[in-house]
Amino acid sequence: MTNFARLIGSLSTGGVSFILVGGVAATVHGSTRLTRDVDVVYARDPANLSRLVAAIGPLNPTLRGAPPDLPFRFDVATIGAGLNFTLTTDAGDLDLLGEIVGGGTYDNLVQNAMSIEVFGRRCLCLSLEQLIGTKRAAGRPRDLETVAELELIRRKTQENG
Repeated sequence: MTNFARLIGSLSTGGVSFILVGGVAATVHGSTRLTRDVDVVYARDPANLSRLVAAIGPLNPTLRGAPPDLPFRFDVATIGAGLNFTLTTDAGDLDLLGEIVGGGTYDNLVQNAMSIEVFGRRCLCLSLEQLIGTKRAAGRPRDLETVAELELIRRKTQENG
């Protein structure tokens, strides 16, 4: 079971530059769909990679779905050499995304992201428009179902001013 507050709190307290995307972002906007992980797009500059490793390292991250004997070191060199990591941690599942389809990198997304408070922490989250665009671009059946719900939420919000 994922401890959303602990994962988001670790990132936030650690000073990591990140944007909530995926199911948690959909929930922020009013989606009723359940999610089992925290998805974030993270800034890829060296200082942020160091903060990311310091924040998440104590949660004992491993590669989700990889053979248990596959060597994996969660450090700045590994994160810097890769891009997207699906992890299991002591606090639950975390997807660290250097880039997302339909949105790009942290630098592409940050100017239109919105500041929110979640679990008592201030962080960035995709705007409703960004989220709809990235979900549509991903094109998976579950994403397209979420797009339909998010578009309904957008319409209701516009109608209510």
